[in-house]
Amino acid sequence: MADNNATYIGDKSCVSCHIKEFKEWKGSDHALAMMESNSTSVKGDFDDASFNYNGMISKFYKKNGKFMVRTDGEDGKLHDYEIAYTFGIYPLQQYMVKFPNGRLQVLDIAWDSRSIEEGGQRWFHIHKDDNVTAGDPLHWTGPNLNWNYMCADCHSTNLKKNYDEKTRSYHTTWDVINVSCEACHGPASKHIAWTKQKEKTLSHHGFPLSLKYKKGRWDLNTTSLKAKVNHQEIEVCAKCHSRRTQLDDHFVAGDHFLDHHLPATLDEGLYFPDGKIEDEVYVYDSFLQSKMYAKGVSCSDCHNPHTLNRRASGDKVCFQCHKEKTYTAPTHHHHETGSRGASCISCHMPSRIYMGVDSRNDHSFRIPRPDISVVMPEVPNACTICHADRNDTWAAKQVKQWYGKIPKGKQDFAHALRSLRNNMEDAPQELYRVLMSDAPTIAKATVTGYLGNYPSRQTYMTTLQMLRNPDAIVRRKALESLQTFPPKLRIKETFKMLEDPVKIVRMEAARQLAAFPIETLEPEQKNLLVKTITEYEKVLHFSADRPENQLSLANLYWHKKMPKKAETAYREALALQPLFVPAYVNYSNFLIEQGRSKEALVLLQSGLGKLPQIAILHHVLGLWYVQQKQKAEALPELKEAVALDPYNARFVYVYAVALGEKDPRAAIEVLLSVYPKHTGNLQIVSALAYYYRMVGEVEKSADFEQKAKTLQQVVIQ
Repeated sequence: MADNNATYIGDKSCVSCHIKEFKEWKGSDHALAMMESNSTSVKGDFDDASFNYNGMISKFYKKNGKFMVRTDGEDGKLHDYEIAYTFGIYPLQQYMVKFPNGRLQVLDIAWDSRSIEEGGQRWFHIHKDDNVTAGDPLHWTGPNLNWNYMCADCHSTNLKKNYDEKTRSYHTTWDVINVSCEACHGPASKHIAWTKQKEKTLSHHGFPLSLKYKKGRWDLNTTSLKAKVNHQEIEVCAKCHSRRTQLDDHFVAGDHFLDHHLPATLDEGLYFPDGKIEDEVYVYDSFLQSKMYAKGVSCSDCHNPHTLNRRASGDKVCFQCHKEKTYTAPTHHHHETGSRGASCISCHMPSRIYMGVDSRNDHSFRIPRPDISVVMPEVPNACTICHADRNDTWAAKQVKQWYGKIPKGKQDFAHALRSLRNNMEDAPQELYRVLMSDAPTIAKATVTGYLGNYPSRQTYMTTLQMLRNPDAIVRRKALESLQTFPPKLRIKETFKMLEDPVKIVRMEAARQLAAFPIETLEPEQKNLLVKTITEYEKVLHFSADRPENQLSLANLYWHKKMPKKAETAYREALALQPLFVPAYVNYSNFLIEQGRSKEALVLLQSGLGKLPQIAILHHVLGLWYVQQKQKAEALPELKEAVALDPYNARFVYVYAVALGEKDPRAAIEVLLSVYPKHTGNLQIVSALAYYYRMVGEVEKSADFEQKAKTLQQVVIQ
């Protein structure tokens, strides 16, 4: 942990001694991350410019020296707002407006800072393909464009959110408005004291850690010596350059990243099955997949940490370590010298566009695998990104022709993730293939989270092994899987994890044990559980401005048998975000358990009134009718859920069971519609065996019964 006694003093104290570094930083994206609105900082056109977004005309103008925008507000009507701050600089700049109660909101109309030749110097909407209107979470006045929660921590130095739940107000503070020296090096007060010492006794020159490398940076012969300092540097960068959940705002350089942030794994919707970037994920988990990371390469080996530019232009940044003659030769890349296809970056770091204009390179440094795209057309590959006029089959054939085989490497887990995501028949085998391979740890952590989907003695023992893994993310995912096993097999092991040295693991253990009857414990165990649940509750309160955290608080209080506090939190979740679907689902279940079924019905109907196209709300309403023995009303709702989400195995199974009472052939038809995508789903397979037997098709029934037995193997009872 960093020294909590050190204090932030601002970057002005750094200039006199670190002139070169300060000059480099001054023009960087970090220095320009956030600025007060003025004639120097604002790059957009505010000379009575207008922008049309689906018929909503916004105007950008100046008034009494202030930068103004007339655009749609929270009520959907046009209002005039003053631009308080600029956000970012290139390739786009966004603008922020002050709202009551300390809230700052980021406009969803942004300025394209690129040159005219690149298509820039224009206003554009970051959600151009959607019709985002007032009340939508993505609208600029909504929670997903709230600066205090979504953006602030990564754009200013020593930022404290300071959210007050009672008043729903923010009292957010910062020491320096932008990403300054101390954001990466840590508070500098002790460094200043070190400069004044006659005998230099403070370690790291008074900073919480050293980010100073020996000349030559990454050295093939000394990677083991640099592994520790590289890892610490990566964690400093990961604070902002990762897709993560913030647990608090106390992270200081030198702290363990996972004590303050919960990073995503290679989750569906964020990453393609092969691990390439899909959604906006900010580098960290991509880099963890790479051979570079495994060998000890760090961020500053490729990027100047002060300018943030690459240490050399284009592919020359790669030739700091890789032999230029070897990797520029056509025998390696099989393209004409100087072509895009001969570029290290184009082939091994293909880019995607985010926020409309921001091209970001994938940092997993993968071998191009068009063969994966042949099987999974949704997965892009570097070959056909360039050769848009050719198909994946052609590209895969070319690669095999060049190299005599498909080069796979350690990142060969695409088939496993696809099988696990879709619950395919070979998913358990694919899971173990990854766990027993030399795949990146982040890939192993991701598949570990699926162990609980296949409950057997083997997967139980594997889960216990993963709980002892040296990587905290793996341990947390193992805990998530452990929860699916019977209580007698998991409670003792989960209790052990309350003493895990890393916060993200303890928090998951606390969440799972919140419902445990505390009065049955010995004093020492009781104190430990209370302490860890209190720590978990504090984490939830830190982001109590978010509906998902209010929902977690509600579930925590429900488990602790505190129904009044639970209901308050459920209501707060919906007050913060009336379109937050999980709150409707969980709150309705809470009301049913409280014996308030009619209120649950009203709640679900209210949710569907706002969100008629959300499948799970129809599904839950259908289940409500089933519980009330109103099957005639249940069927249309269950059917609608399947119509809206036709490949959801659970929705299909429940609807099929409801149909099967009177029409088993209709049940079979519904089940078969989803079976090809869920061949490993035991419920679907068992139901097909059952209904085929009901209609007298014995051979088909026997076939599915055998499939079910194969899937069950040695399932724990």
